[in-house]
Amino acid sequence: MRIDHVSYAAGPEGLQETAARLGEQLGVEPVDGGVHPRFGTRNVILPLAERRYLEVVDCLDHPASDKAPFGQAVKARSNRGGGWMAWVVAVDDLGPVEERLGRGAVDGNRHTPQGVDLRWRQIGVKNVIDHGNLPFFVRWESPPEDHPSQLAESRARLAGLTIGGEPPIVRAWLGLGDAPEGAFESQVEFGFVEDDACPCLYEVTFETPEGRVVV
Repeated sequence: MRIDHVSYAAGPEGLQETAARLGEQLGVEPVDGGVHPRFGTRNVILPLAERRYLEVVDCLDHPASDKAPFGQAVKARSNRGGGWMAWVVAVDDLGPVEERLGRGAVDGNRHTPQGVDLRWRQIGVKNVIDHGNLPFFVRWESPPEDHPSQLAESRARLAGLTIGGEPPIVRAWLGLGDAPEGAFESQVEFGFVEDDACPCLYEVTFETPEGRVVV
């Protein structure tokens, strides 16, 4: 179990402009990620070090964006002006997560401009619509070389997350329970804001060649 990526919903300026702004802050060149046909969304990728990435997402004018939980989450965040939407954890086995949440994972895929049909399974997205402090989970079906972090070499790394809520709630959602503190090897610092009114992802910290950047 490890942090795989963070999702940022495009603001009023649109997908490309939002991605360009973040890319300039991090010193990372954005790469067109393509379309999620099942979700009615599209994204731009900012590759990061350590097999992680930042995705900037936007909704298409497509019925799927109103029906799929991921499309609903993107639309809801964009309608609030855009910003951090979710953090995402990759696991090797979704079975325990499915059992814990009482529902099955769904298929996801994205047709990339590089000619790759990227495939994965995911679960927990319904939580993101109102509670971005808790991650959703993915299991990659595509080979490691097709992971979005591999689109370009990057010297920026994900260094920290600041989220609303209490640590025990997040640990329970991750299925860690009473596991030791080191059970979740994230290499990412966590900060918590005790604010019941906003159980969300407040900010993300990155380490870049120019120093730390907080978005």
